[in-house]
Amino acid sequence: MRSLSIILIGLFCVTSAFAQIASSPHILFVTGDEEYRSEESMPMLAKILKRDYGFKVSVSYALNEDGFIDPNVLDNIEGLERLKDADMMVMFTRFRALPDSQAQYILDFAESGKPMAGFRTATHAFLYRDDEEREHLNNDWPARVFGQQWITHHGHFDDGSAPLTRVEFADEMSSHSVLSGVQPFDAYSWLYHVDGGEWELQGDSEVLLVGTALQSSHENDGRLDQFPLTNPVAWTKTYTGESGVSARVFFTTLGHPYDFKDESMRKLALNGILWALGDDIPDGGANADPVDPFEPNNSGFGDKFKPNMPPAEL
Repeated sequence: MRSLSIILIGLFCVTSAFAQIASSPHILFVTGDEEYRSEESMPMLAKILKRDYGFKVSVSYALNEDGFIDPNVLDNIEGLERLKDADMMVMFTRFRALPDSQAQYILDFAESGKPMAGFRTATHAFLYRDDEEREHLNNDWPARVFGQQWITHHGHFDDGSAPLTRVEFADEMSSHSVLSGVQPFDAYSWLYHVDGGEWELQGDSEVLLVGTALQSSHENDGRLDQFPLTNPVAWTKTYTGESGVSARVFFTTLGHPYDFKDESMRKLALNGILWALGDDIPDGGANADPVDPFEPNNSGFGDKFKPNMPPAEL
């Protein structure tokens, strides 16, 4: 009887541990892009998830030597070691050349079978130049994990002055739980090409939303046969890595900072994260009201980010 009691206690402890993880997961947001202000949009989402769901949330940033956020620092993202114990990774990086000591945390997490979400430039999360050992991370890795690599887009056209992509439901997908509360909207993100011509989404990607370019450089140069005006902008998929466990993955090529001013964009992002976690999405979608006023800088390179900004207090 004593041994049976020990077994039962052990099973109870394990079950309780799983229940605790399921009800209060730790989500790590990995930022580091020098164009789209992920250092502003991702903490905004993290704070909502903490407020409304009690999740443990952390954000890793590209930091300079003074400890301030500087997305132009391409070879340093602080705090990635927290991925060892995290339950989900949300990735919004662009062309990073991280040292192995940092990149390995990301790669190991992707192989773990735990859920992931990616935004816009995670299709080109890494860029290792003239590096045969790591060049697979530039294109092959994001295509396998998130569904596609960087290919091309339809052009900027006065960035931030007006929307450039009309976002609508994919055929027969309006009732998908990730789209609960999401309405068609116009996005400031210029349309990425991910499917069509010589390219197609990889794995078991299921398209949720499509975008139509409102202006297009490829239309101007007569290449719409290769890069059509309408393309997927959000999808779900799975990724099975070395663990043999199939991970849920949500991805969207949207992510311009002004996109997140739209409630539907915020709901899409939050619902996608909840779906990847396997959590129930409430009727009408996640509450998308920001915790703090959200007034991000416009996208752009160089010094367009907010200077001397410390990591957000979560």
